[in-house]
Amino acid sequence: MSLTTLAFLSFLPILLAGVLLVVFRISAKVAMPVVLAVTIIISGWIWEFSILNIVASSIQGLFITFDILYIIFGAILLLNLLKYSGGISLIRESFADISADRRVQVVIIAWLFGSFLEGAAGFGTPAAIVAPLLLALGFPALAAVMLGLMVQSTPVTFGAVGTPILIGVQAGLESAEFSAELAAANISMMDYLLVITSQVVVLHALAGTLIPVLMVVMMTRFFGKNNSWREGLSIFPFALFGGLAFTVPYTLTGIFLGPEFPSILGALIGLPVVTFVARKGYLLPDDRWDFRPADQWPDRWMGIISVDDKNEKVKPDFSLLKAWMPYLLLALFLVLSRLNELPIREMFLSFQIGWQEILGTSISASSTPLYLPGTMLLIVGVITMFLHKMDINAIKSSLTDSFRMLLGAGFVLVFTIPMVRIYINSGMNEIGLDSMPIVMAEWVATNVGQIYPFFAASIGGLGAFIAGSNTVSNLMFSLFQFGVAESLSMPTTILVSLGAVGAAAGNMIAIHNVVAASATVGILGKEGDVLRMTLIPTIYYLFVIGLLGLLAVHFFDIHDPFF
Repeated sequence: MSLTTLAFLSFLPILLAGVLLVVFRISAKVAMPVVLAVTIIISGWIWEFSILNIVASSIQGLFITFDILYIIFGAILLLNLLKYSGGISLIRESFADISADRRVQVVIIAWLFGSFLEGAAGFGTPAAIVAPLLLALGFPALAAVMLGLMVQSTPVTFGAVGTPILIGVQAGLESAEFSAELAAANISMMDYLLVITSQVVVLHALAGTLIPVLMVVMMTRFFGKNNSWREGLSIFPFALFGGLAFTVPYTLTGIFLGPEFPSILGALIGLPVVTFVARKGYLLPDDRWDFRPADQWPDRWMGIISVDDKNEKVKPDFSLLKAWMPYLLLALFLVLSRLNELPIREMFLSFQIGWQEILGTSISASSTPLYLPGTMLLIVGVITMFLHKMDINAIKSSLTDSFRMLLGAGFVLVFTIPMVRIYINSGMNEIGLDSMPIVMAEWVATNVGQIYPFFAASIGGLGAFIAGSNTVSNLMFSLFQFGVAESLSMPTTILVSLGAVGAAAGNMIAIHNVVAASATVGILGKEGDVLRMTLIPTIYYLFVIGLLGLLAVHFFDIHDPFF
């Protein structure tokens, strides 16, 4: 069978998912079981992926599903606890004190606070926390999800304290051939990763500085009463400043300190600076932008979770600091649990639930539940019950609402994640075919030749779309990018970097990220609406990075510093 035919068959499940979700607006709970069935048929029939491997991959997918649902539950529970304690009303008022302008709130909360959460925890945490927080502040549910997903771009490559680079790229490149080349050049893996990091931060900064501008203009265009791009652009100086306040320290950190802290330090420096500027009214237009009254919103904007004041039986008698304390504690716990220098990280990682060589196959699965952001969310949730002196009825209501939302997300992810694992594991066959994602990438590299740098980021984005993870995309494609670079006599660090950046952008449209974020605000079934919007910034990002890749290779003639 020709490479073209195999590539088309590999692409078919992705195409089917896109058509069902985006074109026909079929909910994920209907679309994803169909996509899973098609993936099983193609992998079994064409790739001769055994039934035992399919079952083992599905079990592996269920382990990952548990991890995601655990995070979702923690995020929803914390929101509901704050709703029933009355803390949400105080938080809403605190942002009105900084600025009642929703455009300013997007830059500060979605972009900067979301970037901090990504740097500290990664793995979809920003969307799971930022989306319900925006909902609580009075944003439409659909807008909250769109904005929560858009922040999963620039900071993602250095999410979870650099995991996509330190684990994804490093493990993705590890092979006898690559190790031999490093030894011949007399350099270490960390030397190579530091070059990747310095190139990635520059690429991200050039494309990502405009993301907060894009977030604002998309909000005013799709959710404003005038459907106006111009109303978003009128705050361009402030939104651009918000972008630079993050990307400048982010870039310097990546170049001089390495991959662990660009996103964390970029956000920690940017947040107070941008908040100060907003309070002073600098760079802001004279007008104040807000959504139309909620009773005028279309049904498709809204979910089944409500955080209106009417849900709170009493007004809180605690301070604004206490209202914000759960999110401050969450940020603190996330950082402390990710630092290699502290024993808490190893303690959390030491507790592992796993199944090695599932059903006698070479496929294994594991989970470290204590290390997941869900644990930190639950710990903070328990602290909130005491901190806000909640009564037992309020706690029961919070738990009931949270479990109800979890059921809908669980049903969808039970089909989505196993499909992803079958897709990725399909290379474990008896006939020597590469896995379905690798086959697609090989077809692109074979057919585009010298303009491949333009598509390198899209390959990374495709991996993230499939797997829902920058780290997993880097694991799948880093060695492939390295090999293509060598075969085309192009700098290997540039192509590996382009793939890593593209994988970050792909998180904005990753299906299980969309499902997870949608679940936190109660809009399951509207995943197609979300994808149609987040596809816009994803295309922007991949296009810009593609052009930068072409310029780096063919115009600036950047060479590998090692090979």
